[in-house]
Amino acid sequence: MQNKSYFFLLFGFIATAIFAQVEEVNPPNYIKTINFKGNTNESQLPVLKLGSYLDLEFDALNGNEDDYYYTIEHYNFDWTPSVLVKSEYLDGIDNQRIRSYENSFNTYQIYSHYKLTIPNEQTKRLKISGNYLMNIFNSDNELVFTRKFMVYEDFASVGVNIKRSRDIAYIESKQRVEITIVPNSIQLNNPKQNVKVAVIQNNNLNTAITNLVPQYTIGSQLIYKYDSESSFWAGNEYLFFENKDVRAANTGIQSIDLENLYHNYLFTNYSRVNRPYTYNPDINGNYLITNIDADNSDIEADYVWMLFSLLPNQDLERKTIHVYGNFNNYTIEDNTKMIYDNYDKVFKCSMLLKQGFYNYKYVVVNDNGSINEGAVSGNFYQTENNYKVIVYYRDLGKRYDRIIGFGEGSSINISN
Repeated sequence: MQNKSYFFLLFGFIATAIFAQVEEVNPPNYIKTINFKGNTNESQLPVLKLGSYLDLEFDALNGNEDDYYYTIEHYNFDWTPSVLVKSEYLDGIDNQRIRSYENSFNTYQIYSHYKLTIPNEQTKRLKISGNYLMNIFNSDNELVFTRKFMVYEDFASVGVNIKRSRDIAYIESKQRVEITIVPNSIQLNNPKQNVKVAVIQNNNLNTAITNLVPQYTIGSQLIYKYDSESSFWAGNEYLFFENKDVRAANTGIQSIDLENLYHNYLFTNYSRVNRPYTYNPDINGNYLITNIDADNSDIEADYVWMLFSLLPNQDLERKTIHVYGNFNNYTIEDNTKMIYDNYDKVFKCSMLLKQGFYNYKYVVVNDNGSINEGAVSGNFYQTENNYKVIVYYRDLGKRYDRIIGFGEGSSINISN
């Protein structure tokens, strides 16, 4: 009886491990500026067409010129491991060393810049669409970090319209996403069960909506016109700074100091919750590495200590506040936490970031770990946000979830 109980306990543990959703692994402190993109300028969460290239770049600040290796894994719609073996989704081999790297040039902070491009001589192509995970290992076979990406096929047109909430309680603070899926050269069998969609705001998987089913059909079209089920908090335009010239004050920077590295002190920010909405063009939380004096910003842009500060108010007392953005893949970490300075009477945070143009905002992390993105910035329906809609389909008898369509929409022209 004891052995039987042990067997069921072991089986339950294995089943949980196999079918658990995969989470991205964050890098250690010496790995910075992970730039992951396909054929777009976005620096995180690539969504690329089957056959397109994929670039992964990052810096190692330990100065060791270490070797790093990569593997690629395929996943189901819900980010549980697929049953496919590697040869079914990958032409060539992975678990190869990243061969392209350069050391920094003329910078105070030394670093090595690594770049991986797929396809390459060893990893020739990805055969099928779907969810993928890139794993980066060191020479001791220790996992350093992971990043998710998606590959799609063009078998369906995806219309994306952004509307104001129909709920009067949220009409000023939320945006809802309406979706129309029109299959081009494929018949969608039993779409309410076999078609899944993921809706992603500003490349942030933390807030993605993935539980939508078609509300109704018109002919072969699938229509999604939900209200609360497809609604996102609208947020506010991101704050930003630019330090492409590290020796002179740029946009958003109040003062500069040089110790071992340059220190850039940003203008103190304040809560925007109770202030009127003001349109301020941003890049939806993204960032771009630039250096005005460099021929190659990848290795000539320096690392700078960026010092953030935020004025407190009664609503923010005893709150846990973090700096938030795509610069670290929207991750809440110890080094993004704001600490209250009793002398200057402001919240402060310092982060080591590579020169460039950055979007950021302040968020509150609740005691249960949930993130309130509007607690400091506010939520305004007019905010310009980017929305990606990814359409998955698993036909009868198939063993994996294909991505058959991809669409994007912006709330710049939001309507009622």
